[in-house]
Amino acid sequence: MSSPLKDKVALVSGAGKNIGRTIALTLARDGAAVVVNGRSDRDAVNAVVAEIEAMGGQALAAMGDVADPAVPPRLAAEAAARFGGVDILVSNAGLRRQTSFLDMSFEEWRQILSVALDGAFLLGKAIVPQMVARGGGAFVALSGISTHVGTPNRCHVSASKAGLEGLMRALAVELAPHKITCNAIAPGAIDTARGASAGPAPVNRVNRPIPLKRFGTVEEIAAMVRLLVGPEGTFITGQTIHVNGGEFLT
Repeated sequence: MSSPLKDKVALVSGAGKNIGRTIALTLARDGAAVVVNGRSDRDAVNAVVAEIEAMGGQALAAMGDVADPAVPPRLAAEAAARFGGVDILVSNAGLRRQTSFLDMSFEEWRQILSVALDGAFLLGKAIVPQMVARGGGAFVALSGISTHVGTPNRCHVSASKAGLEGLMRALAVELAPHKITCNAIAPGAIDTARGASAGPAPVNRVNRPIPLKRFGTVEEIAAMVRLLVGPEGTFITGQTIHVNGGEFLT
């Protein structure tokens, strides 16, 4: 294992599968100890921990819904007890749903926003004090292309991701004196396993074709996270980094 993140501790929410799992494994390969969070699939979280330990790394399974105000402080306490605190926070937890605006209930609206946006806020409140005490850190939130291009049947997802980007910009300025960088990553179409509630993956993009003519990989998203939280990323803050094969151009 290489070790550019040696002595760093990362907490990754929603890390049992797909992008979150790959982020956790990528950070561990570069030497970070990883707190692997999942909401309910303990088997998936334990499998990620086992993979990290098999490669010689350190990991801790930490279950809980980050939208529950009681959970992030507990996760922070568990990370402190095991590893001394957290330097890297990756807020990846989110729910995929497809429901038309006219059919969307307020309950569904709030559920989507609570996991992605409230979860990031609550995690930050719990973890940032540890970063301050440890002399700095990195906070990354996973946004998405839908908030920039407009996607039907996903107004709640788009709103939650737009909120995340605003949160990262504000915190980038507020936390800069503490040497904490804050950034968002907005993936485009990524090849992941999708639950039934997420709806089918788009086979082609008629209205906005992908110039590179393929979906991205979870490894490509994890590599961007790794750049932002590592020693090469310490002068990058307050940004939304788009990883989408040219589907949306800034």
